[in-house]
Amino acid sequence: MAAVILLAHLTAGGCLAAVFPGAAGVGAGLLVLLLGAVVTWDRALLRARSSVRRLELRSGAAALLELADGRQVGGVVAGRRNVNRWWVTLPLQGGPGRIVVVTRDMLPAGDFRRLRIWALWGRPGSVASGSGSA
Repeated sequence: MAAVILLAHLTAGGCLAAVFPGAAGVGAGLLVLLLGAVVTWDRALLRARSSVRRLELRSGAAALLELADGRQVGGVVAGRRNVNRWWVTLPLQGGPGRIVVVTRDMLPAGDFRRLRIWALWGRPGSVASGSGSA
């Protein structure tokens, strides 16, 4: 995710440098690249104080977030979620009003599968134990 964010900002900065002549284009391109570095640090690398450290799904669609600075905030996961094999987005209503993105490398495979099933169907899934791969 960090690489994608940086690549997108690098591309945008290159476009600005190509469109605007001289130092103005180069300066604007560098500012966009710097913005990409800040966004990567904050959002993709989870280094900000407001980064989510723990997500707890409760009964119904309630969720509790524990942030890096120790605060806990609650909310309700909205019905419109984006779920695919690489990530799950959980938009929260009430409280923080933010979207939590969980990528598949953030959780063990079984836990990520259960999260995907919960996000799709609203109920937890079960993971068969054993040494076989899915």
